[in-house]
Amino acid sequence: MSPGLLPLFGVCFCLGVFGHLGTKAGLVPDAEKTLIWGPGLEANVVLPARFFYIQAVDSFGTNLTSSPGEKSFEVKITSAVEQFTRIWVQVLDRRDGSFLVRYRMYATYTDLQIHILHKGKHVGKSPYTLEGPVYHEGCDCPEPSGSVWEARMHCPQSFSQIDQDLSHFTSIDPDRNAQEIPQRFRQRQSLCHYTIRDNKVYIQTFGEHVGFRIFMDAILLSLTRKVRLPDLEFFVNLGDWPLEKRKPSDKIHPIFSWCGSNSTRDIVMPTYDLTESVLETMGRVSLDMMSVQGNTGPAWAEKNATALWRGRDSRQERLELVKLSRAHPDLIDAAFTNFFFFKHDESLYGPLVKHVSFFDFFKYKYQINIDGTVAAYRLPYLLAGDSAVFKVESSYYEHFYQQLRAWEHYIPVRADLGDLLEKIQWARDHDSEAQKIALAGQQFARRHLMGDTILCYYYRLFTEYSRLQVTRPKVREGMELVEQPEDELFPCSCHRVGVKDEL
Repeated sequence: MSPGLLPLFGVCFCLGVFGHLGTKAGLVPDAEKTLIWGPGLEANVVLPARFFYIQAVDSFGTNLTSSPGEKSFEVKITSAVEQFTRIWVQVLDRRDGSFLVRYRMYATYTDLQIHILHKGKHVGKSPYTLEGPVYHEGCDCPEPSGSVWEARMHCPQSFSQIDQDLSHFTSIDPDRNAQEIPQRFRQRQSLCHYTIRDNKVYIQTFGEHVGFRIFMDAILLSLTRKVRLPDLEFFVNLGDWPLEKRKPSDKIHPIFSWCGSNSTRDIVMPTYDLTESVLETMGRVSLDMMSVQGNTGPAWAEKNATALWRGRDSRQERLELVKLSRAHPDLIDAAFTNFFFFKHDESLYGPLVKHVSFFDFFKYKYQINIDGTVAAYRLPYLLAGDSAVFKVESSYYEHFYQQLRAWEHYIPVRADLGDLLEKIQWARDHDSEAQKIALAGQQFARRHLMGDTILCYYYRLFTEYSRLQVTRPKVREGMELVEQPEDELFPCSCHRVGVKDEL
């Protein structure tokens, strides 16, 4: 699903965000006991949009589990050495007693102070001071030591999908791949050949449709501004479908793709959609893992007890879903917003309906996630909402699917949709169990699919991949340097010192 757009300009940059304070009777946070935590309170955790959490706690020390009021907390961010800060701050009410505070810095500041108040009183240990230089996303100031960077980012110890994908390769020969992969795939596929040398990014493209390189360029440049990457050389598939169909016993090639399948051996990365939402949070996208958490719709009991789906006609099973909806409108509300692949069937499965704002999806208790051309890339956002996800079985997968558990994080549905009606009826008959699944899926997304973890995934993937290389990566003939964007208005001075890791 393509993210909606917000204008980058016209945004109010000021000292902080203020609002009318207000609480609901019986839901009164205690300023001293309320809890504050998260990576946005640490100077060395550099993210496109930094974030932290507020958990409202009452005077008895009990966590609130429903909203005390959208404007209960006031947040402002100042610098000890500068009068004005170019920082955009948002306080998102997650409606479960907790708030997600996010802020995007458009310049680097020294000794930031984060003030969090409730009815004029400082909350928790506010004000929080981020000592020293606090670098913004555009600052080219990499941490020399990858192990130090991972520790500061609180990266997970391992990612099972990375371990599985790289287990197919006992070694990787950049010289051989540079010859064989273009010969094998360039006639019918679009590829990017990347080399990272001395923390600089070089690229050569193959194929006709290479526009999606912008997503890969962006994440590589973002990472190299934050941490020194190991030297490595790799190929990225810019198409929808994973490419490497050979068996592990054959001579397979390492191809990086945004999704995998049960019949291929591609090395899976976070999708381009999720990657862009991380990089452009509070910028030019409105749909991301944080904005969803502040727009989860009405309380569970007030949601529509119908399974919702909207999308385009990119798979036969989606036609069957719309047919089911027409036969059982009391259980399913499914319709097409666009016809492209099956235009000859438009009269059978139309008329088209208007697009629904993604945040309005969460007016419904149940969400149907069904493949499009490949995996449906909206799953992270559906999980992050406040609805139970009905995930149709798929041969495609994203980088996090291995960690998902059926009946814990989602309700499984057969690929032929043969049990969808009974599963929806089960959810209606077992409302509390369905709500628990919705909440477990939401907690999974909050824990595993936020921007800091996505950056950790990319870094770990590149690091582990680099260890398998048997020859030194080269800047090859035909490659060009991918330049870091320049910011003449807010230049950044880097003060990091240290020694890079020896890989």
